[in-house]
Amino acid sequence: MITLYTSPACAYCHMAREYLKSRKVTFKEYDISDNPKAMNWVREHVGQLATPVIDFDGTIVLGFDRPKIDLALRK
Repeated sequence: MITLYTSPACAYCHMAREYLKSRKVTFKEYDISDNPKAMNWVREHVGQLATPVIDFDGTIVLGFDRPKIDLALRK
């Protein structure tokens, strides 16, 4: 399962969302600004509140990093 953690004013979140859609990837998205559980998950797994965060079944990609996203999608 792929999970995308975002925030509303984040341009990189929009880019990550559109990139995943362009790759025909199914994912769940959580806005950390209005979801305390998602916010806590990001804080615990990333060590800071930053978005976008993409969780590829335990492989975490912080930010919109196409090479890392592509690598995680291949696994």
